[in-house]
Amino acid sequence: MKFLDYLKDRCYAIILFFCFYFLFLMLFFVFHFSHVFVFSILFFIFFVLLILIDYFRKKSFYQKLLFHIDQLDQSYLVLELLDCPNFYEGKLLYQALYDINKSMMEKVNSYEMGVIDFKEYIEMWIHEVKIPISSFRLMVHNHKVNEEMVPLVKRIEDYVEQILYYVRSEHAHQDYLINEVSLQKVISHIALQNKDDFLGHRIDFIVEVHEEVVMTDSKWLSFILNQIIHNSIKYRDESKSSYIQITVKEDRETVTLEVFDNGIGIPATDLKKVFEKSFTGYNGRMRAKSTGMGLFIAKNLCEKLGHKIMIDSKQYVYTKVTIVFLKNHYYEVLK
Repeated sequence: MKFLDYLKDRCYAIILFFCFYFLFLMLFFVFHFSHVFVFSILFFIFFVLLILIDYFRKKSFYQKLLFHIDQLDQSYLVLELLDCPNFYEGKLLYQALYDINKSMMEKVNSYEMGVIDFKEYIEMWIHEVKIPISSFRLMVHNHKVNEEMVPLVKRIEDYVEQILYYVRSEHAHQDYLINEVSLQKVISHIALQNKDDFLGHRIDFIVEVHEEVVMTDSKWLSFILNQIIHNSIKYRDESKSSYIQITVKEDRETVTLEVFDNGIGIPATDLKKVFEKSFTGYNGRMRAKSTGMGLFIAKNLCEKLGHKIMIDSKQYVYTKVTIVFLKNHYYEVLK
């Protein structure tokens, strides 16, 4: 709160005061009152003191208000750090902010309840729709209705699964459970899920994993690795023998998992954007219809689980996705 701005805001009152002040002095001179000069000086000093007292009283409140608004990440909590001021204008502002804050919180709570209800409905719908999809997939396998329908059914199943994890990723702290997970078991499960694609497209799946254990959530990790494997399958180079290789390195602080494929790679211009929401890039436009959501969700889940995910690629040569898991002590601190 600047003093000059404060004076500008009260310019009419100050002008009116000086008008009456000079009128008062003229009357004193006309009627020849004694001690006019001393009386006028005292009167002026009294007025200036009133202005200064009023300014500094209000300045303290407004400075605290602006300071806390600037410092807080959630500015609507500013009233929790302020005392109700002792001047009328401040009380009006304080009450207005309180009413606005109360109305906003009611709206936010109503919105959050709506989002939670929608999330629960979507999860329930996904679980229900997965039953007929699984049945249909089983029928296609058993009766050999049409071989071309197998990948289509699997794609539907993958997209439904992607919706489920996208919805859950917004509330991941409520859904994940961090414990010791065997990488070998997770990768074996993923290999079983994708065996039809490996066989159908003649992709060698090479796994160099032993007894490594990481602290993570097995469901989230399965989904993350599945998204990476799906991309490796989708963007394989059909002009040569394709392979996907998974390796694990371990040191004192971390466990590093790498998924390497010899597919068509990612253009250098797209590499920095692959984790952005709905980004499809050159490959997504040219080779396959892509939602651009798989890696975005994977990145989001990795961050919430405390893992680090990186991607490196050279177009027409390779793509390598790296996931870094921190060791036990990190999660002990997190708990």
